[in-house]
Amino acid sequence: MNFSAPLPDLLFTLRSIADLESVTSLPAFGEVSPDLVEAILAEAGRFGEEVLAPLNRVGDEEGSKLENGVVRTPKGFREAFSQFAEGGWVGLPFDQAHGGQGLPWMISMATFDIWNAANLSFALNPLLTSGAIELLISHGTAEQREKYLPPLLDGRWTATMNLTEAVAGSDVGALKSTARPEGDGYRLKGQKVFISWGDHDLAENILHFVLARTPGAAPGTKGISLFLVPKLLEDGEGRFSRPNDLRCVSLEHKMGLHASATAVLAYGDEEGAWAEMVGEESRGLSAMFVMMNAARLGVGVEGIGIAERAYQKALAYAHERRQGRSANPNGESQQTTIISHADVRRMLATMKARLDAARALAYYTAMILDTSRKPEDAEAGRKATDRLALLTPVVKAWATDMANTVTSLGVQVHGGAGYIEETGAAQFMRDARVLAIYEGTNGIQAQDLVLRRILRDGAATLDALISDLSEDLLADSDLGPTTRIYLSAALEDLKAANDWLVQTGGETTQLVAASASPYLDLLGTALGGLLLAKGELAAQRLLAEGSADRGFLEARCD
Repeated sequence: MNFSAPLPDLLFTLRSIADLESVTSLPAFGEVSPDLVEAILAEAGRFGEEVLAPLNRVGDEEGSKLENGVVRTPKGFREAFSQFAEGGWVGLPFDQAHGGQGLPWMISMATFDIWNAANLSFALNPLLTSGAIELLISHGTAEQREKYLPPLLDGRWTATMNLTEAVAGSDVGALKSTARPEGDGYRLKGQKVFISWGDHDLAENILHFVLARTPGAAPGTKGISLFLVPKLLEDGEGRFSRPNDLRCVSLEHKMGLHASATAVLAYGDEEGAWAEMVGEESRGLSAMFVMMNAARLGVGVEGIGIAERAYQKALAYAHERRQGRSANPNGESQQTTIISHADVRRMLATMKARLDAARALAYYTAMILDTSRKPEDAEAGRKATDRLALLTPVVKAWATDMANTVTSLGVQVHGGAGYIEETGAAQFMRDARVLAIYEGTNGIQAQDLVLRRILRDGAATLDALISDLSEDLLADSDLGPTTRIYLSAALEDLKAANDWLVQTGGETTQLVAASASPYLDLLGTALGGLLLAKGELAAQRLLAEGSADRGFLEARCD
Protein backbone atom coordinates (compact mmCIF):
# COMPACT_ATOMS: atom_id res chain seq x y z
CA MET A 1 0.00 0.00 0.00
CA ASN A 2 1.29 3.45 -0.91
CA PHE A 3 1.43 6.09 1.81
CA SER A 4 -0.92 9.05 1.45
CA ALA A 5 -0.27 12.22 3.43
CA PRO A 6 -3.39 12.79 5.59
CA LEU A 7 -3.74 16.44 4.62
CA PRO A 8 -7.50 16.76 5.36
CA ASP A 9 -6.96 15.45 8.89
CA LEU A 10 -3.96 17.70 9.47
CA LEU A 11 -5.65 20.84 8.19
CA PHE A 12 -8.87 20.16 10.10
CA THR A 13 -6.96 19.59 13.32
CA LEU A 14 -4.89 22.73 12.86
CA ARG A 15 -7.82 24.97 12.02
CA SER A 16 -10.80 23.59 13.87
CA ILE A 17 -9.26 22.04 16.99
CA ALA A 18 -5.85 23.60 17.65
CA ASP A 19 -6.95 27.12 16.69
CA LEU A 20 -4.28 27.93 14.12
CA GLU A 21 -5.94 31.31 13.54
CA SER A 22 -5.10 32.40 17.09
CA VAL A 23 -1.42 31.87 16.25
CA THR A 24 -1.43 33.40 12.77
CA SER A 25 -3.15 36.47 14.22
CA LEU A 26 -0.15 37.13 16.47
CA PRO A 27 2.01 40.01 15.15
CA ALA A 28 4.99 37.70 14.62
CA PHE A 29 3.03 35.53 12.18
CA GLY A 30 0.97 38.15 10.39
CA GLU A 31 2.16 37.03 6.94
CA VAL A 32 1.16 33.39 7.44
CA SER A 33 -1.98 32.95 5.32
CA PRO A 34 -4.25 29.89 4.98
CA ASP A 35 -3.04 29.45 1.39
CA LEU A 36 0.58 29.43 2.56
CA VAL A 37 -0.16 26.78 5.19
CA GLU A 38 -1.89 24.57 2.63
CA ALA A 39 0.96 24.99 0.15
CA ILE A 40 3.60 24.07 2.72
CA LEU A 41 1.76 20.96 3.87
CA ALA A 42 1.00 19.91 0.29
CA GLU A 43 4.70 20.09 -0.57
CA ALA A 44 5.65 18.27 2.63
CA GLY A 45 3.10 15.63 1.68
CA ARG A 46 4.52 15.27 -1.81
CA PHE A 47 8.02 14.86 -0.41
CA GLY A 48 6.78 12.28 2.07
CA GLU A 49 4.81 10.30 -0.48
CA GLU A 50 7.26 10.39 -3.38
CA VAL A 51 10.69 10.50 -1.72
CA LEU A 52 10.57 9.24 1.86
CA ALA A 53 7.89 6.55 1.85
CA PRO A 54 9.50 4.45 -0.91
CA LEU A 55 12.69 4.30 1.20
CA ASN A 56 10.98 3.11 4.38
CA ARG A 57 11.10 -0.60 3.56
CA VAL A 58 14.55 -0.26 2.01
CA GLY A 59 15.85 1.33 5.19
CA ASP A 60 14.36 -1.40 7.35
CA GLU A 61 15.83 -4.23 5.27
CA GLU A 62 19.28 -2.75 4.58
CA GLY A 63 19.84 -0.72 7.74
CA SER A 64 22.82 1.55 8.33
CA LYS A 65 26.16 -0.26 8.51
CA LEU A 66 29.57 0.49 10.01
CA GLU A 67 32.26 -0.48 7.48
CA ASN A 68 35.95 0.24 8.10
CA GLY A 69 35.11 3.06 10.47
CA VAL A 70 32.57 4.67 8.13
CA VAL A 71 28.79 4.52 8.62
CA ARG A 72 26.89 3.86 5.39
CA THR A 73 23.19 4.67 5.23
CA PRO A 74 20.74 2.64 3.13
CA LYS A 75 20.31 3.14 -0.59
CA GLY A 76 18.60 6.41 -1.47
CA PHE A 77 18.93 8.08 1.94
CA ARG A 78 21.76 10.43 0.96
CA GLU A 79 19.86 11.66 -2.08
CA ALA A 80 16.68 12.10 -0.03
CA PHE A 81 18.53 14.07 2.64
CA SER A 82 20.06 16.31 -0.01
CA GLN A 83 16.58 17.09 -1.33
CA PHE A 84 15.36 17.71 2.21
CA ALA A 85 18.16 20.22 2.83
CA GLU A 86 17.65 21.94 -0.50
CA GLY A 87 13.97 22.35 0.33
CA GLY A 88 14.87 24.49 3.35
CA TRP A 89 12.80 22.32 5.67
CA VAL A 90 15.16 22.47 8.66
CA GLY A 91 14.76 26.22 9.14
CA LEU A 92 10.97 26.31 8.89
CA PRO A 93 10.08 27.40 12.49
CA PHE A 94 13.17 29.43 13.40
CA ASP A 95 13.35 33.21 13.44
CA GLN A 96 14.50 34.93 10.30
CA ALA A 97 17.07 36.78 12.39
CA HIS A 98 18.87 33.44 12.80
CA GLY A 99 18.43 32.37 9.18
CA GLY A 100 15.14 30.51 9.52
CA GLN A 101 11.77 31.10 7.86
CA GLY A 102 9.92 32.32 10.93
CA LEU A 103 6.84 30.11 10.62
CA PRO A 104 4.81 28.76 13.57
CA TRP A 105 5.91 25.57 15.30
CA MET A 106 2.40 24.26 14.60
CA ILE A 107 3.23 24.13 10.91
CA SER A 108 6.59 22.48 11.51
CA MET A 109 4.92 19.88 13.72
CA ALA A 110 2.46 19.04 10.95
CA THR A 111 5.27 18.54 8.43
CA PHE A 112 7.02 16.15 10.82
CA ASP A 113 3.71 14.34 11.33
CA ILE A 114 3.80 13.56 7.60
CA TRP A 115 7.47 12.61 7.45
CA ASN A 116 7.28 10.42 10.54
CA ALA A 117 4.51 8.46 8.87
CA ALA A 118 6.41 8.25 5.61
CA ASN A 119 9.79 7.23 7.06
CA LEU A 120 10.28 7.42 10.80
CA SER A 121 13.99 6.52 10.71
CA PHE A 122 14.75 9.37 8.32
CA ALA A 123 12.66 11.98 10.15
CA LEU A 124 14.43 11.30 13.44
CA ASN A 125 17.58 12.94 12.05
CA PRO A 126 16.23 16.47 11.42
CA LEU A 127 14.23 16.28 14.66
CA LEU A 128 17.50 16.17 16.61
CA THR A 129 19.00 18.97 14.54
CA SER A 130 15.98 21.17 15.26
CA GLY A 131 16.51 20.66 18.99
CA ALA A 132 20.18 21.58 18.67
CA ILE A 133 19.30 24.80 16.86
CA GLU A 134 16.95 25.74 19.69
CA LEU A 135 19.69 24.98 22.19
CA LEU A 136 22.24 27.20 20.45
CA ILE A 137 19.74 30.04 20.12
CA SER A 138 18.94 29.81 23.85
CA HIS A 139 22.37 29.14 25.35
CA GLY A 140 25.05 29.60 22.69
CA THR A 141 27.33 32.61 22.58
CA ALA A 142 27.05 35.10 19.73
CA GLU A 143 30.18 33.55 18.20
CA GLN A 144 28.76 30.03 18.48
CA ARG A 145 25.48 31.04 16.89
CA GLU A 146 27.28 32.81 14.06
CA LYS A 147 29.55 29.84 13.43
CA TYR A 148 27.23 26.88 13.86
CA LEU A 149 23.67 27.96 13.12
CA PRO A 150 24.07 28.54 9.35
CA PRO A 151 25.27 25.01 8.46
CA LEU A 152 22.65 23.45 10.75
CA LEU A 153 19.81 25.56 9.34
CA ASP A 154 20.97 24.89 5.77
CA GLY A 155 20.96 21.14 6.36
CA ARG A 156 24.66 20.90 5.55
CA TRP A 157 25.31 19.68 9.11
CA THR A 158 23.26 17.61 11.51
CA ALA A 159 23.36 17.35 15.31
CA THR A 160 23.06 14.76 18.05
CA MET A 161 22.29 14.63 21.77
CA ASN A 162 24.82 12.72 23.93
CA LEU A 163 23.54 11.96 27.43
CA THR A 164 23.54 8.22 27.95
CA GLU A 165 26.51 6.16 29.09
CA ALA A 166 26.73 2.48 29.91
CA VAL A 167 26.62 3.33 33.62
CA ALA A 168 24.29 6.32 33.30
CA GLY A 169 20.99 5.90 31.52
CA SER A 170 18.08 7.81 33.02
CA ASP A 171 20.35 8.54 35.98
CA VAL A 172 22.30 11.17 34.06
CA GLY A 173 24.09 12.33 37.21
CA ALA A 174 26.14 9.10 37.23
CA LEU A 175 27.96 9.91 33.98
CA LYS A 176 31.77 9.58 33.87
CA SER A 177 32.77 11.63 30.79
CA THR A 178 35.25 14.44 31.53
CA ALA A 179 36.34 17.67 29.90
CA ARG A 180 39.53 19.49 30.93
CA PRO A 181 40.28 23.08 29.89
CA GLU A 182 42.90 23.62 27.19
CA GLY A 183 43.46 26.96 25.51
CA ASP A 184 40.18 28.44 24.34
CA GLY A 185 38.38 25.11 24.56
CA TYR A 186 38.32 21.75 26.30
CA ARG A 187 39.56 18.22 25.73
CA LEU A 188 36.73 15.76 26.24
CA LYS A 189 37.04 12.04 27.01
CA GLY A 190 34.42 9.38 27.57
CA GLN A 191 32.03 7.02 25.84
CA LYS A 192 28.37 7.61 25.01
CA VAL A 193 25.86 4.96 23.99
CA PHE A 194 22.46 4.87 22.25
CA ILE A 195 23.27 8.01 20.22
CA SER A 196 20.60 8.32 17.52
CA TRP A 197 22.12 9.20 14.16
CA GLY A 198 25.47 9.40 15.99
CA ASP A 199 27.35 8.88 12.74
CA HIS A 200 26.30 8.74 9.09
CA ASP A 201 27.16 9.82 5.55
CA LEU A 202 24.21 12.17 4.96
CA ALA A 203 25.76 15.55 5.82
CA GLU A 204 29.11 17.32 5.66
CA ASN A 205 29.59 17.37 9.42
CA ILE A 206 27.91 16.33 12.68
CA LEU A 207 27.75 18.55 15.76
CA HIS A 208 27.55 16.49 18.95
CA PHE A 209 26.11 18.03 22.12
CA VAL A 210 27.75 16.14 24.98
CA LEU A 211 27.29 16.18 28.75
CA ALA A 212 30.53 15.82 30.76
CA ARG A 213 32.24 16.96 33.97
CA THR A 214 34.97 19.55 34.36
CA PRO A 215 37.80 18.98 36.89
CA GLY A 216 36.60 19.38 40.47
CA ALA A 217 32.93 19.49 39.50
CA ALA A 218 30.36 18.52 42.10
CA PRO A 219 28.95 14.98 41.99
CA GLY A 220 25.52 14.25 40.55
CA THR A 221 23.61 16.44 38.14
CA LYS A 222 24.88 19.68 39.75
CA GLY A 223 28.37 19.08 38.36
CA ILE A 224 27.45 18.47 34.72
CA SER A 225 28.43 20.85 31.93
CA LEU A 226 27.41 20.88 28.27
CA PHE A 227 29.83 20.85 25.33
CA LEU A 228 29.57 20.95 21.58
CA VAL A 229 31.96 18.63 19.78
CA PRO A 230 32.20 18.74 15.97
CA LYS A 231 32.98 15.50 14.18
CA LEU A 232 35.25 17.51 11.85
CA LEU A 233 37.29 20.55 12.89
CA GLU A 234 38.44 23.54 10.90
CA ASP A 235 41.58 22.90 8.89
CA GLY A 236 43.02 26.45 9.04
CA GLU A 237 41.54 27.44 5.68
CA GLY A 238 37.94 27.80 6.80
CA ARG A 239 36.92 24.27 5.88
CA PHE A 240 35.76 21.62 8.34
CA SER A 241 37.80 18.67 7.18
CA ARG A 242 40.16 17.76 10.04
CA PRO A 243 38.98 14.75 12.09
CA ASN A 244 38.31 15.38 15.76
CA ASP A 245 39.42 12.80 18.33
CA LEU A 246 36.21 10.81 18.33
CA ARG A 247 35.00 7.68 16.57
CA CYS A 248 32.01 5.45 16.11
CA VAL A 249 32.84 2.23 17.97
CA SER A 250 29.77 0.28 16.87
CA LEU A 251 26.14 0.51 15.80
CA GLU A 252 23.44 -1.08 17.93
CA HIS A 253 21.49 -4.04 16.53
CA LYS A 254 17.97 -2.87 17.21
CA MET A 255 14.42 -4.14 17.19
CA GLY A 256 13.38 -1.40 14.76
CA LEU A 257 14.40 1.90 13.18
CA HIS A 258 17.15 0.03 11.36
CA ALA A 259 17.98 2.89 9.00
CA SER A 260 18.71 5.24 11.91
CA ALA A 261 22.30 4.69 12.98
CA THR A 262 22.27 4.31 16.76
CA ALA A 263 25.93 4.65 17.67
CA VAL A 264 28.37 4.01 20.47
CA LEU A 265 30.71 7.01 20.34
CA ALA A 266 34.19 7.11 21.90
CA TYR A 267 35.65 10.54 22.68
CA GLY A 268 39.34 11.05 23.32
CA ASP A 269 41.20 7.87 22.42
CA GLU A 270 44.27 10.12 22.11
CA GLU A 271 44.65 13.70 23.39
CA GLY A 272 40.91 14.21 23.82
CA ALA A 273 38.18 15.48 21.51
CA TRP A 274 38.27 19.26 21.09
CA ALA A 275 35.10 20.81 22.54
CA GLU A 276 33.48 24.14 23.37
CA MET A 277 31.35 24.72 26.45
CA VAL A 278 27.75 25.75 25.84
CA GLY A 279 26.16 27.83 28.58
CA GLU A 280 27.50 28.05 32.11
CA GLU A 281 29.83 25.58 33.78
CA SER A 282 28.02 22.97 35.92
CA ARG A 283 24.66 24.05 34.47
CA GLY A 284 24.78 21.78 31.47
CA LEU A 285 21.73 19.71 32.26
CA SER A 286 19.44 22.74 32.46
CA ALA A 287 20.79 23.91 29.10
CA MET A 288 20.36 20.46 27.59
CA PHE A 289 16.74 20.48 28.69
CA VAL A 290 16.03 22.91 25.84
CA MET A 291 17.00 20.18 23.39
CA MET A 292 15.36 17.45 25.48
CA ASN A 293 12.02 19.25 25.75
CA ALA A 294 11.98 19.86 22.01
CA ALA A 295 12.70 16.17 21.53
CA ARG A 296 9.92 15.15 23.93
CA LEU A 297 7.30 16.92 21.85
CA GLY A 298 8.97 15.63 18.69
CA VAL A 299 8.90 12.03 19.90
CA GLY A 300 5.20 12.38 20.70
CA VAL A 301 4.64 13.42 17.08
CA GLU A 302 6.74 10.45 15.98
CA GLY A 303 4.17 8.28 17.72
CA ILE A 304 1.37 10.02 15.85
CA GLY A 305 3.10 9.61 12.50
CA ILE A 306 3.84 5.89 12.87
CA ALA A 307 0.29 5.28 14.11
CA GLU A 308 -1.02 7.05 11.01
CA ARG A 309 1.03 4.76 8.78
CA ALA A 310 -0.12 1.64 10.64
CA TYR A 311 -3.75 2.74 10.44
CA GLN A 312 -3.57 3.43 6.71
CA LYS A 313 -2.05 0.03 6.05
CA ALA A 314 -4.55 -1.83 8.25
CA LEU A 315 -7.50 -0.02 6.66
CA ALA A 316 -6.31 -0.81 3.14
CA TYR A 317 -5.73 -4.46 4.03
CA ALA A 318 -9.19 -4.73 5.60
CA HIS A 319 -10.73 -3.54 2.33
CA GLU A 320 -8.68 -6.00 0.27
CA ARG A 321 -8.51 -9.20 2.33
CA ARG A 322 -11.36 -11.63 1.64
CA GLN A 323 -12.14 -14.00 4.47
CA GLY A 324 -15.38 -15.30 5.98
CA ARG A 325 -18.86 -15.13 4.57
CA SER A 326 -21.89 -12.92 4.99
CA ALA A 327 -25.39 -12.76 3.56
CA ASN A 328 -26.05 -10.52 0.56
CA PRO A 329 -29.37 -8.58 0.18
CA ASN A 330 -30.96 -11.73 -1.29
CA GLY A 331 -30.01 -13.77 1.74
CA GLU A 332 -27.35 -15.73 -0.13
CA SER A 333 -24.02 -16.49 1.51
CA GLN A 334 -20.99 -14.87 -0.14
CA GLN A 335 -17.33 -14.35 0.63
CA THR A 336 -16.63 -10.89 2.05
CA THR A 337 -13.72 -8.61 2.86
CA ILE A 338 -12.78 -8.44 6.51
CA ILE A 339 -13.86 -4.79 6.79
CA SER A 340 -17.40 -6.17 7.08
CA HIS A 341 -16.53 -8.05 10.28
CA ALA A 342 -17.61 -6.19 13.41
CA ASP A 343 -14.45 -6.85 15.40
CA VAL A 344 -12.23 -5.61 12.58
CA ARG A 345 -14.28 -2.43 12.39
CA ARG A 346 -13.95 -2.10 16.17
CA MET A 347 -10.16 -2.31 15.93
CA LEU A 348 -9.97 0.18 13.07
CA ALA A 349 -12.28 2.60 14.89
CA THR A 350 -10.13 2.31 18.02
CA MET A 351 -6.99 3.00 16.00
CA LYS A 352 -8.50 6.04 14.34
CA ALA A 353 -10.01 7.51 17.50
CA ARG A 354 -6.79 7.21 19.48
CA LEU A 355 -4.76 8.62 16.58
CA ASP A 356 -7.06 11.60 16.09
CA ALA A 357 -7.11 12.37 19.82
CA ALA A 358 -3.32 12.27 20.13
CA ARG A 359 -2.89 14.45 17.05
CA ALA A 360 -5.38 16.97 18.45
CA LEU A 361 -3.53 17.11 21.78
CA ALA A 362 -0.12 17.52 20.12
CA TYR A 363 -1.28 20.29 17.78
CA TYR A 364 -3.08 22.07 20.61
CA THR A 365 0.18 21.93 22.59
CA ALA A 366 2.03 23.35 19.58
CA MET A 367 -0.41 26.26 19.61
CA ILE A 368 0.49 26.80 23.28
CA LEU A 369 4.18 26.62 22.35
CA ASP A 370 3.82 29.30 19.67
CA THR A 371 1.84 31.48 22.06
CA SER A 372 4.54 31.14 24.72
CA ARG A 373 7.24 32.14 22.23
CA LYS A 374 5.43 35.12 20.68
CA PRO A 375 2.84 36.25 23.27
CA GLU A 376 0.73 39.33 22.92
CA ASP A 377 1.60 40.33 26.48
CA ALA A 378 3.52 39.11 29.51
CA GLU A 379 0.51 37.53 31.21
CA ALA A 380 -0.40 35.52 28.10
CA GLY A 381 3.22 34.39 27.86
CA ARG A 382 3.34 33.26 31.50
CA LYS A 383 0.07 31.35 31.20
CA ALA A 384 1.19 29.64 27.99
CA THR A 385 4.58 28.73 29.47
CA ASP A 386 2.95 27.04 32.47
CA ARG A 387 0.56 25.11 30.24
CA LEU A 388 3.36 24.03 27.94
CA ALA A 389 5.30 22.59 30.88
CA LEU A 390 2.19 20.69 31.96
CA LEU A 391 1.32 19.32 28.52
CA THR A 392 4.77 18.35 27.24
CA PRO A 393 5.13 15.10 29.26
CA VAL A 394 1.52 14.20 28.44
CA VAL A 395 2.07 14.54 24.69
CA LYS A 396 5.30 12.56 24.84
CA ALA A 397 3.96 9.67 26.92
CA TRP A 398 0.32 9.48 25.87
CA ALA A 399 1.02 9.72 22.13
CA THR A 400 3.79 7.11 22.22
CA ASP A 401 1.72 4.70 24.33
CA MET A 402 -1.00 5.26 21.74
CA ALA A 403 1.47 4.37 18.99
CA ASN A 404 2.29 1.06 20.62
CA THR A 405 -1.41 0.26 20.94
CA VAL A 406 -2.29 1.31 17.40
CA THR A 407 0.62 -0.43 15.68
CA SER A 408 -0.15 -3.60 17.63
CA LEU A 409 -3.78 -3.41 16.52
CA GLY A 410 -2.50 -2.92 12.97
CA VAL A 411 -0.77 -6.30 13.17
CA GLN A 412 -3.94 -7.81 14.65
CA VAL A 413 -6.08 -6.54 11.77
CA HIS A 414 -3.72 -8.31 9.38
CA GLY A 415 -4.10 -11.55 11.34
CA GLY A 416 -1.39 -14.12 10.68
CA ALA A 417 -0.14 -12.08 7.73
CA GLY A 418 0.66 -9.24 10.12
CA TYR A 419 3.17 -11.44 11.92
CA ILE A 420 5.02 -12.01 8.65
CA GLU A 421 7.57 -9.34 7.77
CA GLU A 422 6.68 -9.27 4.08
CA THR A 423 3.37 -7.53 4.75
CA GLY A 424 5.11 -4.57 6.43
CA ALA A 425 2.73 -4.26 9.40
CA ALA A 426 5.32 -5.67 11.79
CA GLN A 427 7.84 -2.97 10.93
CA PHE A 428 5.56 -0.23 12.23
CA MET A 429 5.13 -2.07 15.52
CA ARG A 430 8.90 -2.63 15.82
CA ASP A 431 9.71 0.97 14.93
CA ALA A 432 7.16 2.36 17.40
CA ARG A 433 8.30 0.36 20.41
CA VAL A 434 11.29 2.52 21.34
CA LEU A 435 9.27 5.74 21.39
CA ALA A 436 7.97 5.06 24.89
CA ILE A 437 11.61 4.73 25.99
CA TYR A 438 13.14 7.72 24.14
CA GLU A 439 13.84 11.03 25.92
CA GLY A 440 12.98 9.71 29.36
CA THR A 441 10.77 6.65 29.64
CA ASN A 442 7.06 7.23 29.83
CA GLY A 443 7.17 6.39 33.52
CA ILE A 444 9.58 9.29 34.01
CA GLN A 445 7.26 11.56 32.02
CA ALA A 446 4.40 10.57 34.32
CA GLN A 447 6.48 11.28 37.42
CA ASP A 448 7.42 14.69 35.99
CA LEU A 449 3.77 15.45 35.31
CA VAL A 450 2.55 14.53 38.77
CA LEU A 451 5.40 15.50 41.07
CA ARG A 452 6.63 18.64 39.30
CA ARG A 453 3.52 19.93 37.53
CA ILE A 454 0.37 18.86 39.38
CA LEU A 455 1.64 18.98 42.97
CA ARG A 456 3.69 22.13 42.46
CA ASP A 457 0.63 24.37 42.27
CA GLY A 458 -2.07 22.09 43.65
CA ALA A 459 -3.35 21.36 40.12
CA ALA A 460 -4.21 25.05 39.58
CA THR A 461 -2.69 25.18 36.08
CA LEU A 462 -4.51 22.01 35.08
CA ASP A 463 -7.82 23.17 36.56
CA ALA A 464 -7.62 26.39 34.55
CA LEU A 465 -6.81 24.46 31.36
CA ILE A 466 -9.72 22.05 31.83
CA SER A 467 -12.07 24.93 32.58
CA ASP A 468 -11.03 26.79 29.42
CA LEU A 469 -11.50 23.68 27.28
CA SER A 470 -14.73 22.36 28.78
CA GLU A 471 -16.89 25.26 29.95
CA ASP A 472 -18.23 26.45 26.59
CA LEU A 473 -18.02 22.96 25.12
CA LEU A 474 -20.33 21.29 27.63
CA ALA A 475 -22.72 24.25 27.50
CA ASP A 476 -23.16 23.91 23.72
CA SER A 477 -26.57 22.46 22.95
CA ASP A 478 -25.28 20.92 19.71
CA LEU A 479 -22.93 18.57 21.53
CA GLY A 480 -24.17 15.02 21.11
CA PRO A 481 -25.74 13.42 24.21
CA THR A 482 -23.40 10.44 24.14
CA THR A 483 -20.36 12.68 23.87
CA ARG A 484 -21.64 14.84 26.72
CA ILE A 485 -22.23 11.84 29.01
CA TYR A 486 -18.79 10.34 28.47
CA LEU A 487 -16.96 13.66 28.69
CA SER A 488 -18.70 14.59 31.92
CA ALA A 489 -17.84 11.21 33.41
CA ALA A 490 -14.18 11.55 32.38
CA LEU A 491 -13.93 15.02 33.88
CA GLU A 492 -15.49 13.83 37.13
CA ASP A 493 -12.94 11.01 37.31
CA LEU A 494 -10.15 13.46 36.57
CA LYS A 495 -11.29 15.85 39.30
CA ALA A 496 -11.43 13.01 41.82
CA ALA A 497 -7.94 11.91 40.80
CA ASN A 498 -6.61 15.46 41.09
CA ASP A 499 -8.09 15.86 44.56
CA TRP A 500 -6.54 12.55 45.64
CA LEU A 501 -3.14 13.47 44.20
CA VAL A 502 -3.02 16.83 45.93
CA GLN A 503 -4.13 15.40 49.27
CA THR A 504 -1.94 12.30 49.15
CA GLY A 505 1.06 14.16 47.76
CA GLY A 506 1.16 16.26 50.88
CA GLU A 507 1.59 13.12 52.96
CA THR A 508 3.70 10.76 50.86
CA THR A 509 5.08 10.83 47.34
CA GLN A 510 5.40 7.05 47.05
CA LEU A 511 1.70 6.37 46.47
CA VAL A 512 1.51 9.34 44.10
CA ALA A 513 4.54 8.13 42.13
CA ALA A 514 3.06 4.63 41.87
CA SER A 515 -0.14 6.13 40.45
CA ALA A 516 1.55 8.52 38.03
CA SER A 517 1.35 6.45 34.84
CA PRO A 518 -2.36 5.54 35.17
CA TYR A 519 -3.02 9.18 36.02
CA LEU A 520 -1.25 10.40 32.88
CA ASP A 521 -3.35 8.00 30.82
CA LEU A 522 -6.52 9.37 32.41
CA LEU A 523 -5.46 12.96 31.79
CA GLY A 524 -4.48 12.29 28.18
CA THR A 525 -7.79 10.53 27.56
CA ALA A 526 -9.81 13.37 29.07
CA LEU A 527 -7.91 16.06 27.16
CA GLY A 528 -8.07 14.09 23.92
CA GLY A 529 -11.81 13.60 24.39
CA LEU A 530 -12.37 17.31 24.99
CA LEU A 531 -10.46 18.25 21.86
CA LEU A 532 -12.24 15.66 19.70
CA ALA A 533 -15.57 17.00 20.98
CA LYS A 534 -14.44 20.47 19.95
CA GLY A 535 -13.75 19.02 16.52
CA GLU A 536 -17.20 17.43 16.43
CA LEU A 537 -18.88 20.80 16.97
CA ALA A 538 -16.65 22.43 14.36
CA ALA A 539 -17.57 19.72 11.84
CA GLN A 540 -21.27 20.27 12.55
CA ARG A 541 -20.89 23.99 11.88
CA LEU A 542 -19.04 23.40 8.62
CA LEU A 543 -21.71 20.95 7.49
CA ALA A 544 -24.42 23.48 8.31
CA GLU A 545 -22.55 26.04 6.21
CA GLY A 546 -22.66 23.68 3.23
CA SER A 547 -19.03 22.52 3.14
CA ALA A 548 -18.19 20.26 0.22
CA ASP A 549 -16.23 17.83 2.40
CA ARG A 550 -19.39 16.13 3.68
CA GLY A 551 -17.99 12.61 3.97
CA PHE A 552 -14.94 13.72 5.93
CA LEU A 553 -16.94 16.01 8.22
CA GLU A 554 -19.68 13.47 8.88
CA ALA A 555 -17.02 11.00 10.01
CA ARG A 556 -15.79 13.64 12.46
CA CYS A 557 -19.29 13.80 13.95
CA ASP A 558 -19.59 10.06 14.62
